Amino acid sequence: MAPAQASVSDWSCKQVARWLREEGFTNYVELLCTQHRLDGTSLLALTEADLRGPPLGLSVLGDIKRLALALRRLQSHNQAQLEELGLRPPDSLQSNGSTLCSTGPDWGVDGVGHRCNGTEIRQRNCDRLGVGSGGGPCQVYSNGRCRPHLAGRLDPELWKTALSSVYVMLVFGFTSFVMVIVHERVPDMKAYPPLPDIFLDSVPRIPWAFAMAEACGLILCYIVILILLLHKHRSIVFRRLCSLMGTVFLLRCFTMFVTSLSVPGQHLQCASKMYGDTWGKLQRALAIWSGFGMSLTGVHTCGDYMFSGHTVVITILNFFVTEYTPRSWNLIHTISWVLNLFGIFFILAAHEHYSIDVFIAFYITTRLFLYYHTLANTRAYQQSRRARIWFPMFSFFECNVNGPVPNQYHWPFNRPSIMKTLIG
Repeated sequence: MAPAQASVSDWSCKQVARWLREEGFTNYVELLCTQHRLDGTSLLALTEADLRGPPLGLSVLGDIKRLALALRRLQSHNQAQLEELGLRPPDSLQSNGSTLCSTGPDWGVDGVGHRCNGTEIRQRNCDRLGVGSGGGPCQVYSNGRCRPHLAGRLDPELWKTALSSVYVMLVFGFTSFVMVIVHERVPDMKAYPPLPDIFLDSVPRIPWAFAMAEACGLILCYIVILILLLHKHRSIVFRRLCSLMGTVFLLRCFTMFVTSLSVPGQHLQCASKMYGDTWGKLQRALAIWSGFGMSLTGVHTCGDYMFSGHTVVITILNFFVTEYTPRSWNLIHTISWVLNLFGIFFILAAHEHYSIDVFIAFYITTRLFLYYHTLANTRAYQQSRRARIWFPMFSFFECNVNGPVPNQYHWPFNRPSIMKTLIG
C-alpha cells in the first residue's frame, strides 16, 4: 500500500504522490502534491473536513469518502508516528461529521426545533483544527500554548468568569468616581444654555419618561438573569456580558471626562458641585455605585452626557437576549426589541440626554457586541497573533471557546423536580 523504506512522517511530496496513485487517486496528485506541497507529516494530519473545505474544496462525494477512508487506514497503521506528532490515533471510524444528538436531561434548542447537545458544532470545529472524523485530539490554543480539549464540551472556566465580574465591578466603581469629577465641572447653565437639538426642540418633555426608561431596563435585566439561570453555558455568557459591559463603560469614562456638554434642559437642577476632599468624592462615588446610577434608587447625576449609560445597558441587554435565545423564540425577541426602542425613546422624551448621546451609545454598543461575537465565532481570527495584540482581553477570555455557543437550556437545580418537568 505504501513505500516501506521510510516512515510516513518522513515521506516527501513525491512519495505522497506515489501513495495517492497506488490508492487510485491519481487525479488529485496535482492538487495535493504540486499545488499544496503535501508531505508525509501533513498527510497524517489531513482530515475529511480539510478535503471538503477551502483551499482544497473537493466536490465529488465518492472521492472524498474513499480518500478519507484511505487516510484513516494509513493513520491506523502509523499510530506511533501520530503520537509523536501530538495527534491521537483514531479510536474508531464512527464519526464522519454526523450529527450527535442527546436524549439526556438537557433541553437545548438549536434554533430550528432540533434537540441537540451541541456536539455537532464542536465536532466540526475540531475537524477544522485537524481532528474529528479522522480521530486526532481537538487542540485548543491558550495564548500561544496548546492543550487538548474534549470535543463536544465547552469548558465553563469559572475562574475567568469570576475575573470578568471583578473587572466590570471595578469599571463601575471607576465610572462612579469619574461621574463625581464630571459633576464638579458642569458648565454654568446661564453661560452655556442647552445646545440645539432637533428631537429635544420638537418633542415636549415628559416628566415620568426617565422612570419608564429605567423600568424597561429592569425588565430586560430580569429576562437576562432568567436566561443566565437556565442557559447550559451560563458561565461563558455571563463572562461575555461582563467583559462587554465593562469595556463600553470604560470608554464612556474617557468620553465624558474629556468633554463637558452643557445641560440638555432647564428642568435639570444641575450646577457645579464640589464634594470637598478625596474622601467626600469617594463617599459620593460609593453612593452612585451602590445605587447603580439609577434615579429610581435616588441617584441623580449631572454632566455624564457623552454618551448615555442607560442606552448602553438597555441595548446590550437586548442584544444578549436575542443572541442567547433560539431564533424561533420570536415573542421574546419582539418584547426585547420593543423594550430597547421604547427605553431609548423615553430617555430622549425625558430630555435627560442629547440625541447624539443616545445615538453614539447605541452605535458603539451594537458595533462592539457584533465585533466581539464575530471574532469569537471565527476561530481563525480568535487564534491570530493580531487578535492577541490588539484585543488581549478578548483573546484571554475566549481562547478556549471553539466557535458559537449553542443555545441549550436545562434546569440548574435538582429540586424542585416538578419545575424541571414543566420546563422540559
